[in-house]
Amino acid sequence: MERRVGRVRWGIALLLFIGIVINYFDRTNLSVAAKPMMQDMQLNTVQFGFLLSAFAWPYALLQIPVGALLDRIGVKWVSRVGTLLWSIATFMTAVVSGMGLIIFSRILLGIAEAPAFPSAAKATGYWFPLQERSLATSSFDAAAKFSNVIGVPIVAIAVVQWGWRGGFWVTGILSLMYAVLFWIWYRDPKESRYLSADEREYIRSGGAQEDGPPPGGVMANLAFLLGQSKVWGLTIGFAAYGYAFYLLLTWLPGYLEVQMHMSVLKSGLYTIIPWVFATITDIVIGGWLVDRLIKRGYNSTRVRKSLLIAGMVMGMAVGGVAFTSNPNVAIVWITIGLSGLAFSAPIGWSIPALIAPKGTVGTVGSIMNFVNNLMGILAPIVTGFIAGGTGSFGLAFLVAAVVLLIGILSYVFLLGQIEQLRSPYESSTSATR
Repeated sequence: MERRVGRVRWGIALLLFIGIVINYFDRTNLSVAAKPMMQDMQLNTVQFGFLLSAFAWPYALLQIPVGALLDRIGVKWVSRVGTLLWSIATFMTAVVSGMGLIIFSRILLGIAEAPAFPSAAKATGYWFPLQERSLATSSFDAAAKFSNVIGVPIVAIAVVQWGWRGGFWVTGILSLMYAVLFWIWYRDPKESRYLSADEREYIRSGGAQEDGPPPGGVMANLAFLLGQSKVWGLTIGFAAYGYAFYLLLTWLPGYLEVQMHMSVLKSGLYTIIPWVFATITDIVIGGWLVDRLIKRGYNSTRVRKSLLIAGMVMGMAVGGVAFTSNPNVAIVWITIGLSGLAFSAPIGWSIPALIAPKGTVGTVGSIMNFVNNLMGILAPIVTGFIAGGTGSFGLAFLVAAVVLLIGILSYVFLLGQIEQLRSPYESSTSATR
């Protein structure tokens, strides 16, 4: 079938994958540079926790406006502007001096990268039929994990060779290269010159979301969606995942450097291990296995919810870090936890395109990602306070395990059947899934 209909859609998946890899280089470079940067700027763990969260404030606050903007004007132009701005913000961090200007650079980065995941989810809804949606979603979600496999050591080497600013120069150059690539390559299906008639029909008949603004307008649909328990079940559950994920994303290298007394390069090498396993489980379980089981006739809601919850339960293994002072044992617990979180994430990201009424995938994804990224603000700050107040990161990992339990309960009791919501503004003949 793929040979007959073509593979242009998988080229789009590759483009989204590359974008999220580069996107996460820009987010993790600060974490990798934690120890030399804290020493250079004479920062304690509480102050650095606030610096780590500076990106997340604008990123989170802009999620819902960005979702509305994506539903209004589409993926292409919102993402084009975003990629250029995030390149500028990364270069700024490399050249400015003083805590205030570095915080400003991180705030600008948060603004610029706010469309990244909602636009990837919306583009996937445009470009992929339902039977390929999980694997396509895992392709960009796994990029966030894979980025740490190659990005952490690359940035660590740059920091060792050229100081902490060197890490930002390297990621800034890569970001600018991607901005040019996206500008040239990405088009929506209706604009693509390379999409054959057979592949276009294959995508459309397979249940892909139609592009274009939602019936009834963006704001009316936003009000409707905010009143749906299904949307809140997804949102709270995914936010719990986000708390644990952002703790590991922002503090794992710092935890290894500060508490386990590792060098920057050694902590970078240790950090690779859980992210390698996370990348594999994201694609194999959260992507391929979900699509495979559904194609074989298993109930789609049962498949997605079972694996979603199983991944969150595995994620609670991060709490085991509180009970060891051995870095090897700690990495085992983190690897188990992050592997589970990793395969639950693409399932969560595939759900907006499955439950959103026509034209509102960006809005649903942004509601979910807004609350998720509030956790991106809280996790580094709370962790910084706990580490500073207790002299240990152990309690911080236990807090993450408790938050994950709350997310599991939300998925079980609020999410319900994974099926398309019907907006009151759609006509009675609109297709349902």
